[in-house]
Amino acid sequence: MSKRRRLTGTCIGTVAMSLVVAGGVLTGSPAGATAVVDPAPVATSPPASDEGPPDRPTPAIGAYLDYGPDGVTRMEELSQWLGGADLSVGHTYLPGDVWENIAGRPEFLRPWAEWRRGADDRMFVLNVPMMERNEERLSDDEVRDLLQDGAAGRFDRHYRKLATRLVELGVPDTVIVLGWEMNGTTYSHRCAPDPDAWKAYWNRVVAAMRSVPGQKLRFDFAPNRGIDAIPWTECYPGDDVVDIIGMDSYDQPPGDTFEQQVSDPYGLQAQVDFAAEHGKAISYPEWGLFRNGDNPAYMKGMLDWMARHKPLYQTITDYCPHGVWQCDENPRSSEVFRSKLFGWQAPPVTQTPPSDPPSAPPVPSPPQAPTPSPSTPKPGESKPARPTPTEPPKEPGAPERPGRADSEEWCVPMEMGEWINQWVRDFTVCVKPRFPQHWKS
Repeated sequence: MSKRRRLTGTCIGTVAMSLVVAGGVLTGSPAGATAVVDPAPVATSPPASDEGPPDRPTPAIGAYLDYGPDGVTRMEELSQWLGGADLSVGHTYLPGDVWENIAGRPEFLRPWAEWRRGADDRMFVLNVPMMERNEERLSDDEVRDLLQDGAAGRFDRHYRKLATRLVELGVPDTVIVLGWEMNGTTYSHRCAPDPDAWKAYWNRVVAAMRSVPGQKLRFDFAPNRGIDAIPWTECYPGDDVVDIIGMDSYDQPPGDTFEQQVSDPYGLQAQVDFAAEHGKAISYPEWGLFRNGDNPAYMKGMLDWMARHKPLYQTITDYCPHGVWQCDENPRSSEVFRSKLFGWQAPPVTQTPPSDPPSAPPVPSPPQAPTPSPSTPKPGESKPARPTPTEPPKEPGAPERPGRADSEEWCVPMEMGEWINQWVRDFTVCVKPRFPQHWKS
């Protein structure tokens, strides 16, 4: 290791440790302190309601294109590829690595909030994890303990903070896809280790977020299609805390054909029937190609199914192997998708316009979407990131991230805490060390 790297690492480590210690003092959470469990939250505003299955001729359509600002700018490019189709749903995921990111950093949410406020008929869909370390393959015993902690209110404050930030950013009507695919085994926020605790925890989260003044949030219960590790009906937390019955439905078993995916236990037909029994709208936050490769029969079947059953919204997962626009591996399915949605226009939808966020220091807007030429309707080498990032993207014009070889500036985000935030917003402290010129050679 070079002398420069040793000294730089020592300097940065010292600065970062000082800031962490200072942050702990400012937020009133000294190291080693016992976590304080909040009392059960009481909603101060009525639960959001979708008034049962809406009478809509067609669903609102969008796509998952990238978790960061690129996901916003690519919406216009995809629309042009679809002949100017009306794409009114923006979809992203909060990182599930640490609680600070699950609480929704403003710099991560801001480009999406600005896009949502750009038109009254737009919808912002946000997948929200129920656990940190959400993809670290925790044991069932550890998941069970964490679910019970959540049911006791240990994590309420993170969700109040998220709801507060959404209101402050002017998107109080966000659709929250909470704890998605809970019937599976992929995520730490899975249900099977303790279904009763999972349902109680969901109720705590919804109550905490609904307790924030000004919120108009809707909560989407979105399991995997099929039984998976547990029948998803055993995880259903109750009609009073669910607004939408969603389903993530990729082209994979159970069900070798689309018809089997409809009729199999806990499949697409079961979802539609369950939602009707409970007076809820349906949705498809995630869907796309998968185990069966480029399968135009699945693509046609899924699009026809959604046209017939009128979900509140649907967003295809558009990266390989699932997608049709940013993935060149599925040309036949891409042709079906494009032909069915080319020039598609949504009917007028009555929706409460989002409120403008409270006055705050000006922030840069996300970059404007480039206008692709007719000969190159797809993005070139740009590929979307996975929907579970470990860090939020930087804002336009912001310095590079810590640790980049091409940057001499290191930044540490400072979260001041809810009490301090009444006067001082969260901010980032950046350090730009000066090195002797001969070290740079």
